[in-house]
Amino acid sequence: MATETSSEQTNKDSSDNEYVLEVNDLQTYFVSKWGTVKAVDGISFKLKKGETLGIVGESGSGKSVTVTSLMRLVPSPPGHIVGGEVLLEGQDLLKLSDKEMEKVRGDKLAMILQDPMTALNPVFDIEDQVGEALGIHEGLKGNTLKDTVIDMLKKVRIPAADTRMKDYPHQLSGGMRQRVVGAIGISCNPVVLIADEPTTSLDATIQAQYLNLLNELQEETGVGIIFITHDFGVVAKMCDRVAVMYAGKIVEQADVREIFNNPQHPYTQALIASVPKMEENVDRLYAIPGNPPIPNKPTPCQTCGETSPILVKHSEDHLVAKCGIDTECAGWFPRDLD
Repeated sequence: MATETSSEQTNKDSSDNEYVLEVNDLQTYFVSKWGTVKAVDGISFKLKKGETLGIVGESGSGKSVTVTSLMRLVPSPPGHIVGGEVLLEGQDLLKLSDKEMEKVRGDKLAMILQDPMTALNPVFDIEDQVGEALGIHEGLKGNTLKDTVIDMLKKVRIPAADTRMKDYPHQLSGGMRQRVVGAIGISCNPVVLIADEPTTSLDATIQAQYLNLLNELQEETGVGIIFITHDFGVVAKMCDRVAVMYAGKIVEQADVREIFNNPQHPYTQALIASVPKMEENVDRLYAIPGNPPIPNKPTPCQTCGETSPILVKHSEDHLVAKCGIDTECAGWFPRDLD
C-alpha cells in the first residue's frame, strides 16, 4: 500500500513538472488618449521542455506584446501588465521585483529579437556582446570568458570564431548578425527561449539554415522555444503546437498537424487560405476581407454579435474560441468590413 502511495506521488510530481512555462490569463493594456487598448486580453498557454510553441497572427494581433510581457519589458507608461500569471518552473515572474527579474532575464528566460541590427550595439564588438550575459549570470571572466564566447559562436556556426568575435555588427552579414543574437540567447542555457520573428530579415536560403540551427540547438539543450511568426511555412517546419492570436486573444490552439489538417476557427482558416500554393493557378491571391477590430473598441462577432469569446474544447488538446455562451457559433471573429 505504501509503495502505491509513493508511486502515485512520483507520478503527480512528474505531472506537476511537465511544463517549464505556464501562462494563465495574461492581460497587458496600454493607456492612450483614445482609451485603454487591450493589447493582450486574457491569454493562457503552456510550454513543455524541448517543445516549440508557435504563436501566429497578423500584425497588431498581440504576438510581440505577449512575449515582451513574459520578459517584463513592456514600456511603462503607457503599458501595464494588469493581471495573470507567468510561471517559469513554478515561479511567478509577475511577482518578482525588477532586481529579481534581472537575474532571470537572459539566464533562465532569453529572447532572440527580430532585427539583429537594432538588437546589437554598434559600438561594442561581438566578444563584448556575447560575453555580457555570461559575465553577469555565470560570473565568467578573463580567458575562461573568452573561450566560452568562442564556443558559443562555434555552436551557432560562426566560422573563424576566434577572429570574428573581434568584429563589430556592421562588419557581419545579416545572417551572421542573427547567429550572433542567437548565441547571446543561448549563452546561459535558458529554460525558455523566445524567438520573435528571427528570420524576417533573412533570405530564403539563410532562413532555412537558421531554422535548422535552432532545431539542432534545441535537440542538444532541451530548451523550450516560443516562436513568434506570421509565416505558416516556418510554423510547419519549427513548431510542435500552435496558438493563433487575433485582437489580443488566442482564438485557436492545437497540435501543428491538427491546425493544418483540421482548422476550426474562421480566422485560422482564413490565415491558411492566405498562403499561396505552388500548384494553384489563380488570377488573384486570397486576402482576408476587412480589418481587425480596433483594440480599444469591442467589436461584435460577424456571426452572432457576441463580444466576449471563450475557449472551448473541440477535441483533446484542441481549443477554439466561441462566442460567449453560444458555442454553436462558428467562432468569434469580429471584423471591420467598412
